[in-house]
Amino acid sequence: METVLSGIRPTGNLHLGNYFGAIRNFLKLQEEYNCYFFIADYHSLTTHPTPADLHGNVKQVLAEYLATGIDPEKVTLYIQSDLPETAELYLLLNMNAYLGELERVTTFKEKARKQPNNVNAGLLTYPTLMAADILIHKAHKVPVGKDQEQHLEMTRTFARRFNRMYKHEFFPEPAAFNFGNDLIKIPGLDGSGKMGKSEGEGNAIFLADDPKVIRKKVMRAVTDAGPAEPNAPKSEPVQNLFNLLEVVSSPDTVAHFEEQYNACTIRYGDLKKQLAEDIIRFTEPLRDRILELSSDDKYLGKVARMGAEKARESGARTVKEVREIIGFRKF
Repeated sequence: METVLSGIRPTGNLHLGNYFGAIRNFLKLQEEYNCYFFIADYHSLTTHPTPADLHGNVKQVLAEYLATGIDPEKVTLYIQSDLPETAELYLLLNMNAYLGELERVTTFKEKARKQPNNVNAGLLTYPTLMAADILIHKAHKVPVGKDQEQHLEMTRTFARRFNRMYKHEFFPEPAAFNFGNDLIKIPGLDGSGKMGKSEGEGNAIFLADDPKVIRKKVMRAVTDAGPAEPNAPKSEPVQNLFNLLEVVSSPDTVAHFEEQYNACTIRYGDLKKQLAEDIIRFTEPLRDRILELSSDDKYLGKVARMGAEKARESGARTVKEVREIIGFRKF
């Protein structure tokens, strides 16, 4: 059975974009593949070196993963820092990663521009740590977004380089997992782009948001002055609202507002009110489950320990073999 690996940073709650984009597909993957899903707390330090509540953020993301249906009995769900072998493999891979290739990484250059006072070594070697996360379990496939494709290509480069330098076909070259038409892009509330944490709190609807917060965010969503003529094309902000409506509302509701828009009688306030209530209805079971799990420290601890044990079984084996291939021996 092929191995699939994916991670998420504990720097904010899961939102509707995460749910429709990745989580729903993770639920399918866990039935068909040997899956490793991890919470990337090491990675979060590259841009948040002094987090206010790292443990609390990890706990929240763990509860949200479980609330969406990720089954710790079917997958290896673990916290990155609970697998110290990752740090060792990261060190060993860094010995054969070159400054020039790391400096040319697009995301490094972008982050360096955005945070000029925090261009740390971890940010520079982010692709090496990502490679360690993937290669430590010899993953065959990795679900990645466009912004991570270059990092995945570097992982393949590091795998080939290790195999060539030590004359040992040890690491497989992981491929991007393409969800194809199953991957739904959820737009944000700011009028353009996609829903995401980096675009600001008001852009995203988080799974744990309470109804008052959801209503406030949706009512502030960007629109326009309204259609100038019947059947006019929709502006991007308005199309975004209709796209959201299509994933959380009934077909009759969508048809109702489409008809009003095409007849130039639409009131965006009414559309937003309906959209907010439909989002609340959709997220309520998830929110209730998140709250229930967040208060169950005993269960979360059990899941974390089980995930760490399963991850270390794989990771320790890989690092042991890597050390032997390189030439480390005990006297």
